[in-house]
Amino acid sequence: MSDNFDSLYEEIIRDHYKNPQHKKPLEHIPFVQNPSCGDKVRVAITLGPDGTIAEAAFDGSGCSISMSSADVLADLLAGKTPQEAKAMVELFLAVLRGEKDPSELEQLGDAMAFQGLVRLPVRLKCAALSWRAALEQIEKLL
Repeated sequence: MSDNFDSLYEEIIRDHYKNPQHKKPLEHIPFVQNPSCGDKVRVAITLGPDGTIAEAAFDGSGCSISMSSADVLADLLAGKTPQEAKAMVELFLAVLRGEKDPSELEQLGDAMAFQGLVRLPVRLKCAALSWRAALEQIEKLL
């Protein structure tokens, strides 16, 4: 990856961390935690009358990677069916596990910013935390 892409991805992560659009208090959902670093997050998904995701929100605390990843995730979920959302989350997690090529994240917009984490295994759990929490919520909707 070139330095230009690295700095663009860092900017995307920083922006979603400093200016989250989907973070709000969520009392009724349990936290999913990363015991190795203390990050914790919860994700709420609301379906609209047409059966697509009308809103996704998150709450929690953690490093810039985990919190920005949660905000990117919430951006991407809006307008998707639960089936589409599940496929998207599974793709992201498969890339982080090294099962899919990182270039496949291109179809997930700002989630591409996390493709470089494949080189930083200690940060993979941070990026995946909210996606795992969302997968739990999505599976309840199916």
